[in-house]
Amino acid sequence: MSIFDRLTGTRSPDSGVEPLPIMEVRAALMALNGPDVPFVVRNARPSEQADLVAEWHVQEPATGSGRLRRQLDRTFKTRMRLVSAKREVRALEEQWRTTLTGDPPRPSRSREYGRGPQPTISREWTYERGPDGRRHKVETFHFDSREMKTPLRQTVLDAGWTWRGVLFRL
Repeated sequence: MSIFDRLTGTRSPDSGVEPLPIMEVRAALMALNGPDVPFVVRNARPSEQADLVAEWHVQEPATGSGRLRRQLDRTFKTRMRLVSAKREVRALEEQWRTTLTGDPPRPSRSREYGRGPQPTISREWTYERGPDGRRHKVETFHFDSREMKTPLRQTVLDAGWTWRGVLFRL
């Protein structure tokens, strides 16, 4: 494995795992959909230039009030191209972050875009009184982008295919 493969998050299946046909790999990825999964795996649109797309839309809780009200809106997308000749899934990870301000929330001018295999973790806490009368820190919001990437990657590896992270082209 080269240094570039490490940076892009490329992983190879364990030796001895028999590669599945492309249609079974596609079916296994689509089978990840369900009521307990926070993201959706779907067929890609022609404009997305991929075979499958996993997408997760997250709205972090709003803070502040009135005109100072602020909310973050994030979209995480993994575009996947299944390359049967090489038995690999080329994956391009992207994320968008939009700040919504005001009441009602409207998109502000700040919209950020990023790509690559960087995990994003976000948490928020509040203080509440416990049964003992003391203040305790309680987590009110939790998000970890690895909750989408790990099942996708593991499904591909279990199918005997390589998960190849890319930064520019599928």
